Parts: sequence; structure tokens; C-alpha cells
Amino acid sequence: MARILVFADHHDGELKKSTLQTITLARELAGRVGGGFDIVVLGQGVGSIAQQLTGYGAERVLVVDGPAFEHYLAEPSSKALAQLAKSGSASFVLASSGTTGKDMLPRVAALLGFGMVAECTGLAGSGSDLLYKRPMYAGNIIATVKVNTPGAVISVRGSEFAAATESGGTSPVESASVDPGTPKASFVRFDGVKSERPELTEADVVVAGGRGLKDGENFFKIMEPLADALGAAIGASRAAVDSGFCANDYQVGQTGKVVAPKLYIAVAISGAIQHLAGMKNSKCIVAINKDPEAPIFQVADYGLVGDAFKLAPELAEKAAAARS
Repeated sequence: MARILVFADHHDGELKKSTLQTITLARELAGRVGGGFDIVVLGQGVGSIAQQLTGYGAERVLVVDGPAFEHYLAEPSSKALAQLAKSGSASFVLASSGTTGKDMLPRVAALLGFGMVAECTGLAGSGSDLLYKRPMYAGNIIATVKVNTPGAVISVRGSEFAAATESGGTSPVESASVDPGTPKASFVRFDGVKSERPELTEADVVVAGGRGLKDGENFFKIMEPLADALGAAIGASRAAVDSGFCANDYQVGQTGKVVAPKLYIAVAISGAIQHLAGMKNSKCIVAINKDPEAPIFQVADYGLVGDAFKLAPELAEKAAAARS
């Protein structure tokens, strides 16, 4: 019976949606290899996070609570996860492929001597013939790979999976003891972007602007009313970010954030392949662009050909009126 360890990603006392998406893959993996999964919560004062996870079918919710984990640091976190995997004889370690997962999981793989599957989007086969699917070349190719080490560390592309729902029952919550050692780095401060809007990777609606909005002043003048009308997060193309219209936290694409909201509205974005790689799995895509030949229309469900400076404010006005 294989053992699976799922890392619970959370921030500011809130569980991230990507954790529930990771649990969805863990359930499928458990069915293919036989066995069950545990969930690990690292932090300080994270009892409420652990309680939120008791209804998702885990055999245990393991809590590592202490000052060493008050703020995320890669070294103690990766050591803790590797120690728990070893002590529990886990063959698989899963986490979402967000900022924390990308920083921590390669270290966990090295500590365990496991192969790593980055940005996993699906599974094939079962048992010893288990295979993993992951994107390559900006998502133009889905590679099917096999891990030849005794276990695997898997970062999960959450946009490919529905968030798990509670399955009934209550998993026991257990305190776990680890030795994080003395880290060589220390937490100084976290300079985050303060926003009342939903987080880009967690939002159900995303509106994104491109270089066609001409400058930073126009970017926010056009995008903010549309986002307010729809209760949306704001994203941007790499061209808009590189042109200084907004901070790189807004970037959607191959080298930015991967999103799959229920609704994605692309405003003045031509649709370079690097951008499409970050949003093409959105449930409904609306494109506004004055160029009828723009590549974005090839993936859009609905397209508006025209001047974004006229169409986007009109859409915002009508959306706000409809919601009121």
C-alpha cells in the first residue's frame, strides 16, 4: 500500500484553493497505486487550517506547529516535509506548483532521493506502470513521463484540476514532531502587494490587459472599472509588464502565473503563445482586440473586434448595471 503526503498551502490564515486541487490529484493517485494520503500543515497557530482539512478523506491531518514555521522558509519547510515522508514511508509527496511549491519541492526531492515531476497535469497507467503528464514547450506538447526512483515528488498544476469537495467523515488531527535544524537564512520581512481584489490564481473571474492599452495610466483606467464591475482579479500580458504598465505580480503566461478561472477577459492582448500557455484552460474566454487576425481569437469563446478604449468601459458599465 503506497503512502501519499500532501502539503497544505496557506497564507495569512487562509487555505489556498490550490491545496484542494492538489487533494483532487492525491485522490486519483491513491486510486491508481492503492493506499491513502495524509495532509501536512506547517506553520504557527495553524490549528484552524488543519480543522478545515478534516473532511477531505485524508487518513490523518498532520500538524507541525512551531516558531520555526511562523514564516515560510525553504530550508526548514523542505526538511520537515522530507522527515515526515521518511517517517511515514511515503512514496509520493505532492504540493501545488505555486510559489511555495516551486521553491520547496526540488529540495524535498533531493533530500529523499526521489525523482520530481514538475507541473503535473494528469496521470496514466497504474501501480508500477504509473505515468505522469506534464506540459512542455509552452504547453504545445504534453509529455508523458515515468519516474524510475522508488518514490516521486510532484508539483501539481492546480488549474488542471477541480477543487476537491468534502467527502464525509472526519480525519484525525495529529501533532507531528520534526527537527528543522538551524536554518542558514532568516525571515526579514514580506513585501506583498496589498489588494482588495481576489488573488490572481484563486479568482473565478480574471480581466487581463495588454500592451495595446498604451501606458500604465490607461491600463488601470480601463482595467479597474471592469474588474470592479465583475468582482475580478486583474492580470496582464508579459508585454504590458515589460513595458512598465504594472508590477510583474500581474503577469499571466508561461513565465508568469497560470490561471484557469470561470471567466477570462483579455483586453488589448494579441495572444502570443507564451500568454496563451497561462490562460487557455479558462472555462470561458472573451477577447477584445481591434485586430481581427489576433491569435487570441483562436482560443476565445467570444470575441469583440474593436477599440478596447471604447468597448471595455461599455462592458464594465453594462456589467455593473446587471449586477446591481
